[in-house]
Amino acid sequence: MSDPLAPTLNLIFAGTPDFAATHLEALLDSGRHRVVAVYTQPDRPAGRGKKLQPSPVKQIALEHDLPVLQPVSLKDAGEQARLRDFNADLMVVVAYGLLLPLAVLETPRLGCINVHASLLPRWRGAAPIQRAIEAGDRETGITIMQMDEGLDTGDMLLKVTCPIEATETGGSLHDRLAALGPDALIDALDRIAGGTAQAEAQDDALATYAAKIHKDEAQIDWQQPADVIERRIRAFHPVPVCWTTVGDERLRIWRAAADTQASPLPPGSVVDASAEGIRVTTGSTDLLLTEIQLPGKNRMPTAEVLKSRAALFARGTRFGS
Repeated sequence: MSDPLAPTLNLIFAGTPDFAATHLEALLDSGRHRVVAVYTQPDRPAGRGKKLQPSPVKQIALEHDLPVLQPVSLKDAGEQARLRDFNADLMVVVAYGLLLPLAVLETPRLGCINVHASLLPRWRGAAPIQRAIEAGDRETGITIMQMDEGLDTGDMLLKVTCPIEATETGGSLHDRLAALGPDALIDALDRIAGGTAQAEAQDDALATYAAKIHKDEAQIDWQQPADVIERRIRAFHPVPVCWTTVGDERLRIWRAAADTQASPLPPGSVVDASAEGIRVTTGSTDLLLTEIQLPGKNRMPTAEVLKSRAALFARGTRFGS
């Protein structure tokens, strides 16, 4: 439980995407601790005009008139000295995207802690949300961890769990964990400030690695079982989105459902196409595609696509060939 009487900590916050911004905003709204500086990735080009855009964390920091620093690396002695000048008690890291060298980890009086979107030691690494769905996990959560030089290997300070629903997507689970994490972070900070935090070492024998997702993983291999393909479609929704080819066109697949039926056609073959969806063979049972997207079009229910493009999905058509 949080201790409302715990001493106030001076914090450096380091993070970049929406997930991190949610935590920074909650931390500022709570008023429990003082953020003295914010670190985030340099502005990146985005949108059609490829104009430089500030990260979601930077936007929140500027709204609260906080100092914002955007080094390309923290290995530079000058950057480390500047971080030291903030005289912070603790550094909070949430999806920052830069490695913290030992000199930085040891700079704050109480070190650095990280908000990680899995139940460590399961799914250490860059893509814990997607990999948990892809693997068929029934549960995940948030771990608040004391950082060390390893990749998500530090002692755990607090865990909160979250079930993974049968229809969960990478986007929906991201949002639920982003809502779960801030209270866990504030709770952990209060325990640290009050001297009641208890660190638990991770069992390395139970560790799994959540590798960064590469775009080529999103291309569907129809030789795989239907349930494996279906989980990957959900895991990669909304980014990078699974896809296959049909004729000369790339077909993005947003939603699908594994079936119990197994049709006697080669994997990747269209069995039938109806208002229910497009039924495709896999390495096991059939897969029913229920929401798809053709090039230059919006994603839409398969039944809507079939009204104008039914000929593209005639029985026997091979995906990915």
